[in-house]
Amino acid sequence: MISSDLLLLMNINKLQSTIVRKFDSLSLHGLGLNDFVILYVLYQSAESKMRRIDLAEKIGLSASGVTRLLNPLEKTGLVGREVNERDARVSYVIITAHGKRIFEEAKIAAEQIAKDIISDKKEKVRQIVSNFLAEMGGNIQ
Repeated sequence: MISSDLLLLMNINKLQSTIVRKFDSLSLHGLGLNDFVILYVLYQSAESKMRRIDLAEKIGLSASGVTRLLNPLEKTGLVGREVNERDARVSYVIITAHGKRIFEEAKIAAEQIAKDIISDKKEKVRQIVSNFLAEMGGNIQ
């Protein structure tokens, strides 16, 4: 037997895999779920830009992990780089105008997917789970 804590984490992992599979329809926009999350964070950030390390922390990845996700987004023109004029060691990831447009288009599909996964009947449970995840560090906002 395993502990209920370990079983809970395994079930969260399974749920995450299921959610990622359901969000595969975003590939019509050239995005995966992680790409969508990156665009969301940049879209809502001040001046639509962030330092890579801050972006990585915000989405729960390492700096190298976020760099691996950003490379294809840069190649497709959804994000770009901006150098800090005061400190050349600091660079920012910016969401481009093209990235904003793709995000806005993909958001419509993402909202429908979220609605399909979480129905109105689950509102009370959704709030409880949201609070629980936030307490455990799952808070992108």
